[in-house]
Amino acid sequence: MRFFKKYFFLLTLLIAFTVKSQTKTITVCNTCDVKSIKDGIDLAQDKDTVLVKKGIYNETRIFINKSIHLIGENFPIIDAENKTDSVIAVKAKDFSISGFRIKNVGLSYTKEIAAIYTSHCTNFTISNNIIENCFYAFIMQRANYGVLTNNKVNGHAIVETSAGNGFHLWKCKNMRIEKNTISGMRDGIYLEFVNKSFISHNKSENNIRYGLHFMFSHHNEYHHNEFKKNGAGVAVMFSKYIKMHHNTFHFNWGTASYGLLLKEIYDAEIVDNVFEQNTIGINIDGCNRITYKNNHFVRNGWALKFTGGCYKNIFEYNNFMHNAFDLSYNSRLNDNEFEANYWSEYTGYDLNKDGIGDVPFRPVKLFSYVVNKTPETLVLLRSLFVDIINFSEKVSPVFTPDNLKDKKPLMKPINPIQLN
Repeated sequence: MRFFKKYFFLLTLLIAFTVKSQTKTITVCNTCDVKSIKDGIDLAQDKDTVLVKKGIYNETRIFINKSIHLIGENFPIIDAENKTDSVIAVKAKDFSISGFRIKNVGLSYTKEIAAIYTSHCTNFTISNNIIENCFYAFIMQRANYGVLTNNKVNGHAIVETSAGNGFHLWKCKNMRIEKNTISGMRDGIYLEFVNKSFISHNKSENNIRYGLHFMFSHHNEYHHNEFKKNGAGVAVMFSKYIKMHHNTFHFNWGTASYGLLLKEIYDAEIVDNVFEQNTIGINIDGCNRITYKNNHFVRNGWALKFTGGCYKNIFEYNNFMHNAFDLSYNSRLNDNEFEANYWSEYTGYDLNKDGIGDVPFRPVKLFSYVVNKTPETLVLLRSLFVDIINFSEKVSPVFTPDNLKDKKPLMKPINPIQLN
C-alpha cells in the first residue's frame, strides 16, 4: 500500500511536469518572427502565454477562443484607429489579459463596441490595463467567475447618446470588479441581471450619468468604493438582498442629482457610508425592509428624500450634520423607524447625561414641504420668514407627519470621520 501511494505521487508529479513543459511562450514584437497579436494567438495552444513587447499595434478584431494568457510587457499600445469593431473579443474559459494600453475604440449607434468584449466566458482575469478614448471599455455578457481588477478607464464622453460605459455587465454572476479607476464615461459601472458579485475599492468620477448603475441584480455586495462628481451619482433599481458599506458618495451636484437613488429595493443593508455634499444624499422610492445604520450625511441639500411608499425601513445610529434639509417625506410614516440618530439641528437637552436627548426630534421641516410643492421658494432658505414657519410647524404640526420623530436623538455624533 505504501509503495502504491509513493508510485501514484511520483506519477502525478511526472504528469504535471510534462504538461508544464509542453506549454510555451510566444513573443510578439515589431522585430520578432511574430509581429502581430493576432498571429501570436493563432499560434498558441491552451495554457500557452502570448507575450507582447512594448510597441504600437494597429489591430482590431483580435479573437481569443483558447485558454491562454495574453500579457503586455511595458504597456504595449493597441491603437484601434477609431474603427467600429471591438479590439479584443473573447469566448473562452481559464484565460487572462493584462498589461495593455488600448485606445481609440470606435463609436457605433447600432452595436456595442468595446476595448475588451467577452461572451460566455468562465474563470478569467482581466487586470492592469489602461483604456483611453473608448466607446465602451469592457463588455461582459453571460460571464461567470471573472475578476476585473486594477484597470484604468479614461473616456471623453460629452452626451449620453454617443457614450458607452466603463464596465458593462449583462447576465453575469460570481464576478469581482475591484481596484479600478473610471472617468469620463456614460456610466462608470453598469450591471444588469448580475448576481452574487462583489464591487469594491473602485473610484468612479466625472461620468456624465452615473458612477454606478445597476438593475435586477441580486445578492451583491458593494464596498469601499468612491463615487465623485458624477452627473447623477449612483442608481440602484429593482434589486434584492444588497449590501452597500464603506462607500463614499460626494460632490454629485445638479438639478436632478443625488448621491444614491434607490428605486424598489428590498431586503438591503446600507451601513458605514459617507454622503457628503450631494444635492440629495439618498433618494428613496418604493423601498422596503432596508437597514440604514452608521451612515454620515454631511452638508447635502437633502440628506434623505422619500418620493414613494416605503415600509419597514430602519434608520439608526446615523449622523445628520449641517444639511439644508435632513429629511423630505411626503407620505404616511407606515412602519419606518427613526431612532438613536445624531441630528446637528437638534436643540434639545439631556438632563440625566445619558447621551440621549430628553425631547424627541422632528426632522421634517415645513419649508421642505413647501419646496417640494414650489421649488422656486428655495431662494428663501436662509430667511427669517423660513425660520418662523418652521418653528410654528414644530410647535403645532399641520402639514408634516406628526408621528415622524426620533424619540431618542443622540447628543453627540456617531464615530466622527475626517471629511473634505
